[in-house]
Parts: sequence; structure tokens; C-alpha cells
Amino acid sequence: MNDTMIPSPSGTTRFLAVVGDPVSQVRAPLLLNRLFRDEGVDVVMIAVHARAENLETVIRGLQAAENFHGMLVTIPHKFSCCRFAERHSLCVELSGATNALRRDPDGVWRAENFDGIGFVLGLRHAGFEPKGKDVLLLGGGGAGSAIAVALLEAGVQRLHLREPDQAKAAELMRRLELHWPGRVMLDRDKSIRDVDLLINATPLGLQPDDPLPFDPAVLAAGTWVADIIMKPAETRLLRLAAERGLPVQPGISMLNEQIDCYRAFFSF
Repeated sequence: MNDTMIPSPSGTTRFLAVVGDPVSQVRAPLLLNRLFRDEGVDVVMIAVHARAENLETVIRGLQAAENFHGMLVTIPHKFSCCRFAERHSLCVELSGATNALRRDPDGVWRAENFDGIGFVLGLRHAGFEPKGKDVLLLGGGGAGSAIAVALLEAGVQRLHLREPDQAKAAELMRRLELHWPGRVMLDRDKSIRDVDLLINATPLGLQPDDPLPFDPAVLAAGTWVADIIMKPAETRLLRLAAERGLPVQPGISMLNEQIDCYRAFFSF
């Protein structure tokens, strides 16, 4: 038995899943199983590799298990998994994405998204206050859209969005404009030199031969650079930014700050 897990899973043990494609990069099972072991919580988390063509079968199968307690969702399923819950939080409605689903006491499934609040809490823990700042967000996917919502809720002055999928960008902009009119704009390349924080919320950096999402060499001194990629812990983008003396925020900070959110959401 892995020493990061509870010693004796049994017939009373509930299980959680983290669902994605791929799942080799996920860190939540390691962190949460260690917490369950240390605190004697009779729950285990497993990683579930579900390809898009099998997603409905996998999710509905998990939800049918009586001892299944809920799931976390990672790339590329954060948009698709919204349909597996009947109740959506405001963040899920605005971002169109979820990263956590649970079964409520009445048996109805609820979708939430903690990526954004985890990211903002990580920034504040490191000493960056988003309120009144200008931010450039690269990527309007599942995590990026939730981060956009959380940053606007935190009071950023302007949010510049760079998303190559024009339809996805337009739809996210439409939803955000309903709540924060005039504070979100599509990036036109020039904003990279004029913002206080740049966030890579794209998959670029997962593989060692990926191109940089942007060149940190063009940034002004003091500009913060954040990456939401968990593995590797230090992406090439963060390494180059740090070498220039820029403050950096690694992806694991976003996950670490979500742990308490998960504990409240899943009641463990």
C-alpha cells in the first residue's frame, strides 16, 4: 500500500476521482491522499484517464456508484463536465467550466470551479494584490476562464484576454461583460509591456519542447509572471522570468490554495 494513502481501504471507504486526458501530470491525488491518511479520513482519490469519446460513459458510471463521493476535473474536460451536474455555481455559469463536482445530500449533482479563487489566493499569499491592477491572461480554457472570473471579482482594473479560438474568446467576453462591463478586452499584443501581471493559462510548457507562450525578455522590471502548469514545477517560462529577476508564481500554488476549498465542498 502506498504510504501516502490510508492503510486499509474497505467497504466503507468512499472514493474521489480526478478525471482528465492525460492524468500523468495531476498532483491532487498525492496531496489529498496524504491528507486523508494523516487525518484518518476514510476516503481515497484516484486518477481516471478518460478520453473525450468515452467521457459520458466514464462519468455516468462513476456517478452511479453509491460510494463515489465526487470528482475533480482537469484538462480538457472542464467545459464538457458541466453537463453532468444540475446545479451550477455563479463561477461555473460565467466561466462555462467546472473543476469539481459533488453529489448533494438530496442526490443532485453540483458543479463548482475553484481554479480561479485558488489562483487569486496564491497571488495574495505571495504578496501580489490584484485589486486595481492590469492583467494579461493567456488562455480562455477551463482554468483560464475561472481565473478571469476570480480576478474580476478581486477588483482588477483591466483584464486583457489572449485566446486564439475566436469563438471561445467571444463567448467568454460576452459572459464577463454582463457583470463587469468595460473591464475586459481582447489583447492586441501591445498590452504585454503595460500590465502588472501575465498569466500563462495555456498548455504550453507541459512538454519540454513547447514554445514559450510569450518572451519574458520584453517585460518591464517588477512584472509578475504566473504559470498554472503543475508539472514540471518550474516551466521554462518561469525559469527564464526568474533569471531576469521577475517575481514568478508556479502552478502548484493554485492547487495548494484550493485544498481548503475542496475540504469544505466535499465535507471531509
